[in-house]
Amino acid sequence: MSEIWMAIAPSARETRVIAMAGATETIFKARLSSRPSHPRALSTLLEAIALWQGQKVRAALCADERAATCGSSRFHEALGDFGGPLYSIDWVPNPEHARRRHRDIEGVGGFADLRRLLMTEVAR
Repeated sequence: MSEIWMAIAPSARETRVIAMAGATETIFKARLSSRPSHPRALSTLLEAIALWQGQKVRAALCADERAATCGSSRFHEALGDFGGPLYSIDWVPNPEHARRRHRDIEGVGGFADLRRLLMTEVAR
């Protein structure tokens, strides 16, 4: 696999992030605060994963258009950022609000909806 696939899904309570090497190997999964506290946080995270893995990251920002572009959100900064040699990022509409499981005992809970999004949007 020559690329890492990554999905970033902000919501009012948190931002879920998943990175996969191919269709079945999850390499990174996190629940972060609802929005980054610095305008370069998202691009720095994408660069860090790319540098760590030694592969380009192809990311999808999965958000409602209003949430991704509103002036109070730092995610709108990412929409004008098309990456470069280390990563690319595209906005994709938030998949229908799938029923999400609460955090499980293993840590950060299920990310099945974001895995599906990676298979249908990012991997194409």
